Amino acid sequence: MAREVVVVEAVRSPLGKRGGQLAAMHSIDLLGRVQSEVLRRAGVDPREIGQVVGGCVGQVGMQTMNVTRNAWLAQGLPLEVAATTVDAQCGSSQQATNLAYALVASGVVDAAIGCGVELMSQVPMGSTIPRDPFVGKPVNKSYWEHHELTSQFEGAERIAKQWGITREETDAFGLRSQERAAKAWSEGRFDSQIAPIDAPTGIVDGKPTKETQHVLRDGGLRATTLEALAGLKTNLPNGVHTAGSSSQISDGAGAVLLMTREKASALGLRPRATIVASGLVGSDPVLMLTGPIEATRKLLKDTGLSIADIDVTEINEAFASVVLAWERELKPDPETVNPNGGAIALGHPLGGTGAILLTKALHELERTNKRHALVTMCCGGGLGTGTILRRE
Repeated sequence: MAREVVVVEAVRSPLGKRGGQLAAMHSIDLLGRVQSEVLRRAGVDPREIGQVVGGCVGQVGMQTMNVTRNAWLAQGLPLEVAATTVDAQCGSSQQATNLAYALVASGVVDAAIGCGVELMSQVPMGSTIPRDPFVGKPVNKSYWEHHELTSQFEGAERIAKQWGITREETDAFGLRSQERAAKAWSEGRFDSQIAPIDAPTGIVDGKPTKETQHVLRDGGLRATTLEALAGLKTNLPNGVHTAGSSSQISDGAGAVLLMTREKASALGLRPRATIVASGLVGSDPVLMLTGPIEATRKLLKDTGLSIADIDVTEINEAFASVVLAWERELKPDPETVNPNGGAIALGHPLGGTGAILLTKALHELERTNKRHALVTMCCGGGLGTGTILRRE
């Protein structure tokens, strides 16, 4: 029988824009910072952790050789605690946290950390497919016999076409994200979830500077208007998405501390939320980004909840059409969806985003004294992640 798993702490770094305040960091330092901070805030001895599961997409260079384990060791944390790194594309750290949940629920360990990182300023998308040396391509003719290979940009535009989503709607959604994020920061809504980061001020001669800056705030927010958004060039010819309605390339990390209710009680800790359900579903790899629709439907069916029972949804704003299509299918109250802005305004550090969204969801439930939160993401290759939290 599955054991009840609770969240006792969740933190995230500020999200740095490409080339911004976190750009000179090393990935293991950024991830290690949130790993150690989630333990510090909870007051938990790191030796109590059974396993650490992390997510990362660009597993090359500074993010290879099991970045989750290297981050842990670089903080001087106990070498006896094991760690592993998984890749579920954009949903990597949500899947990592879901796997950590499964380890606890099944009795393999009593406490675990789910986390993730992406330093996209230094490890750009596509870095894992080097041109020299040539080591092969991710798919071949065997794949093409079954599925057309599309990019996420193409998938987003096909979703827009299939659901009849217009340029005006995607621009309006982009503005909504920016306005909500700006309001959230002005009201201090993110203060409780941010782990401050001391980051090098830059890179000189290939090395980070000794001088550091204290980073406390997300760096991607941009004041804009509908008129300004309407003037942006689309990502693809005849498309509806622009840089103003697409997620930002970012640097960031997040961590979530999970354990059984019994373990939390034994350690004198207050459970913040219970994980009600989690899942990973496959979806059309050609449309690619519709996974949140299927993931949400499955979780609602599995739990007996309705969309009206979900008080807060954090759905990754990979592109505006992803969220707009999901809203048309699930029909939630739009005010409950990404109430503090999403990746269009704040950023999307790929493998770090899932743990970051879970952190945002938990803190928003507490801020608003609400009950249930849903976190869901689309992923490259046609996957959808999902987690439902119930606040204590």
